[in-house]
Parts: sequence; C-alpha cells; structure tokens
Amino acid sequence: MERIVEEIREDLSRRIAVAADRLADRTLTEDPAYAALLGRAELRERIHHHLHQAVEGLVRSARGLPPELADARAAGTLGAERGLPLASLLGPYRRGGRLLWQSLTEAVAAHDRAELPGLLGGAAALWDVLDQMTDAMAEAYHRTRAARTDRERERRAALLDVLLDGTGTTDGPTAAEAASRLGLPERGRFAVIVVADGGGGASARTTTGRAGDGAPRVLWRIRAGARSGLVELGHHPLESVRDLLAPLGVRAGVGPVVGAAAELAGAHRLAVLALRTAPESGGPRTALLDEGLPAALVAAQDELAGRLRQVVLGPVLALAAEDRRVLLTTLGVWLTCQGSTTYAAQRLYCHRNTVSNRLRRLERLTGRSLSDPRHVVELALAHSAVTQRGTGEPAPPARVR
Repeated sequence: MERIVEEIREDLSRRIAVAADRLADRTLTEDPAYAALLGRAELRERIHHHLHQAVEGLVRSARGLPPELADARAAGTLGAERGLPLASLLGPYRRGGRLLWQSLTEAVAAHDRAELPGLLGGAAALWDVLDQMTDAMAEAYHRTRAARTDRERERRAALLDVLLDGTGTTDGPTAAEAASRLGLPERGRFAVIVVADGGGGASARTTTGRAGDGAPRVLWRIRAGARSGLVELGHHPLESVRDLLAPLGVRAGVGPVVGAAAELAGAHRLAVLALRTAPESGGPRTALLDEGLPAALVAAQDELAGRLRQVVLGPVLALAAEDRRVLLTTLGVWLTCQGSTTYAAQRLYCHRNTVSNRLRRLERLTGRSLSDPRHVVELALAHSAVTQRGTGEPAPPARVR
C-alpha cells in the first residue's frame, strides 16, 4: 500500500484538490449556514487538509504506526470555540472519505490497473484511519464545549453574585454592567427568590429558564446550601412567582419588586427574610415579603422574637405538648380568619363554643384580651415568633368532635 501511494502521489494530490473543491461546493449547498460561518476558502482548505491527512494516516498504518490526530483534534477544538454544530463539522469528514477512496482508486487505475486488486486490501485500513480522525475531532469538540459551558456558567454565577450579593469591586463590573452582560435591562421590574435548602425542582447549576409561555424570565444561581433566582418580571405581577414555583414543590421566600439592578442586593436580603416566614408544610409554601411584613419583622430580630415568645406566650409554651398545640393552632386559625370565631370553627372542624373556650383559656394564660387591638398585635407577633422557631409549631387542624 505504501509503495502504491508513493507512485501515484502527484496525481492523487491533484485529484484530492478537485475533490476538495467539489465537497466545498456541495457543503455550501447542503449546509449554507455552516459554510457561511467559515467562508468557502477556509472550508475548502479544511477539507483539502483533512483528505491529505487521511492519506498520510494510511501510509503510517502500512508502516504499523498510528495516524497523527493532532490536526483533527485542533479542528474539533476550533469548531467548538466558534460555536459550530458538531453535525456540520462531521458532514464533510464523512463525505470526504468516500471522495478520497474514489480519488485513490481512480489514480491507481490511471497509473496501473493491475494494481487495483492490491489496493482493496487497504480499504479497511483507510476507513479505520478516517474513523480515528473523526472520533478525535468529536472528542476534542465535546471537551471544548464542556469547558466552554463551565466557563460560561462560572461567568454567569460571578455576575449574579455582583447583583444578588453586591460583591462588585472597583475593578469589577458594576451592577448595571453585570445586568447588561446577563441580558437584563438596567431598569425594569425585578424580584428575587430564595429557595429553602433541600427543596427540589431547580437544576443543580446556574440556569436561565421560563416556567412556561409568557412566564417571567428567571436566572437561577445555585450554590452549596443556597439557591436564588433573579426574576425579570416585565409586566407580570409579583404574585405570578407563586405560579412559577408551584410545580417545583419548594419552600421559598420572595422579596419586593425593585426597579433597578443596583437594588437587587437589597431585594435578595429581604427574600432571605421572607423565606424565614414561609410555612414548612400545608398550603402555599411561597412567602411574599410584602404580604407578611409583621412576620418578617419578627424574623429579622431574633433576640426580640425570643422575648416575644417568652413574655407573651410563655405560659402557653409551658403547657403539655397537646394542650400547647391545640391553643396555638386555634390562635393561628382565628388570626387567619380575621378574628371570626365562626369561620375558625369551620376551619378547625369543631363547634364555635369550643373555639371560644380555647380562646378564653388563652386570654387567661397570657393576660391579654383578644378584644384589645394592642394585645391582638402582640399575640399575632408572638405566634409568628413561635411558628418561625418551630417551638410548639402548630400542626395542621385536626377534626375535634
């Protein structure tokens, strides 16, 4: 095989040049987007070089040597860096093999037809060389794309850090610049989501996504122990975030709407606070800060929350577990029902008088009257403090006969 190739090398080189022209023109017709990215001259040169490398690989194979694959790997790397589709890169490689075999047989026949039977033994070797070159290019392409994806993810995470944590430096991007690089407007309607650790749903990496057609855009930043989403609300109401999170089955807090990228760090801090007010189970598990400001106020002051629990509800917390649970649950439902004993009884599946008796007992234990607005405020805040801490946290209402 080596001898035959050497004898026809000059003619084969001319035929390969013609084949490269034909294949470049065919690629321009069949894959114009790919060809346009390279330009005909570069495309033709790539094909020409690939075919010559395959011939050299065939010669090396005849000598018992592996083909040189550095150029194939370089082609895969360059294609990935340019964002070219892998299928487009592989097309000329695969079609080029058939053209090369045709050129090789024609050159041998023109030189000496008696040599053709000897050429057939090299067919398997040629296809093996072409397969190795194609595999090397594809592997380099995938490695480069993976590394590029990792770099892009790290870049996006760093930009989200600037926006959500306010970690910009004097030599780093400003909030406005970070927003621009993430494809966000400097001004608009934004919100921040913070998801409780251990909840499911979002990808394990920083992602961009929409919950569905017309839903707000979300840029997720997911790190060990902390998962946040920057929401570009556009014209959507803040409440639409609940619909976005509902399929994910997560417990989350949502900060207020802000109008500029520079305000997102503050919105993130408030979303963390809102998360502390989100219920652990039962009902909607997404807490919007502006819908629970008193509870958020309690969550923001750990020391004061402790005093509220002890001073206002200390006698209740000192009760046996079941008594404590019943009274705290009743108080919570009564507050949710806006002070209606009738509606609270319906929610608790018990008689209205039962609710009244429990509330009177609560008043006696705490020394506070549910008819005094100031006392109701204290009891509501203290109840939030107990719920957030999880001490004697009320269980879902049980049927009481």
